[in-house]
Amino acid sequence: MTPNKTLLIIGAAAWAAFSASAQTTAETSTNAVVKYPWQDSVTAGLTLTRGNSQSLLSTIKVTGDKKTPVNEYSLDADGAYGSSSGVANDETLHGFGQWNHLFSDRWYGDVRAEGLHDGIAELKYRGTFTAGAGYYFIKNAATTLAGEVGPGYVTQRVGTVDDNFATMRVAERGEHKFNTNAARIWETVEYLPKLDMFSVYLVNAEVGAESALYRNVSLQICLDDNFNSQPASGRKRNDVKLVSGITYNF
Repeated sequence: MTPNKTLLIIGAAAWAAFSASAQTTAETSTNAVVKYPWQDSVTAGLTLTRGNSQSLLSTIKVTGDKKTPVNEYSLDADGAYGSSSGVANDETLHGFGQWNHLFSDRWYGDVRAEGLHDGIAELKYRGTFTAGAGYYFIKNAATTLAGEVGPGYVTQRVGTVDDNFATMRVAERGEHKFNTNAARIWETVEYLPKLDMFSVYLVNAEVGAESALYRNVSLQICLDDNFNSQPASGRKRNDVKLVSGITYNF
């Protein structure tokens, strides 16, 4: 074999090895698994007074959110306890879970389950289960605004009265982030009427703001409003709560 042929063979072998290596690298890069981690946070607040008045209000809230190209998950669990001069004036437990499945960049279907206990309002429990459709009117890195509608079912005990009814959930939610996620504001509103008696309905609303303090630590303030058109006997229809606390994001 001549030297020229030997060089050609070596060159061809080297090129083939290089091409195979490049193709393997490209395939590895193309097939790399993209991870979509949960965005979790814990918020805790405490207000304590002593002296002429003795009061206590403690709150805790745990949230988790995860978004992928086709699915969105939201989880929330929160509770509050307050007392004045040893008498309880706030006792709530609340939680919800929601799954959105995107059919396009804007349209999605949703399934939601929510539970609430309010000892002061004599709401022993309320479970709400809904499914429906949603649409993003605004969807970008800084701002989202979505509307949701769909049928549902409510089961509850208010005082000593049990009630179960079909409902229609109509809701909207929005969020805006400032300064590369250093601060944000959000709001949600949902309306749930009793389908066979629209004079009986629930309205739940929330407005909040959060601003970073240091790395993963931020200050959060939130206003919650729960309206029940048919509360327990002797109780008011509207419950409003303004809560501030320190949030740790992880």
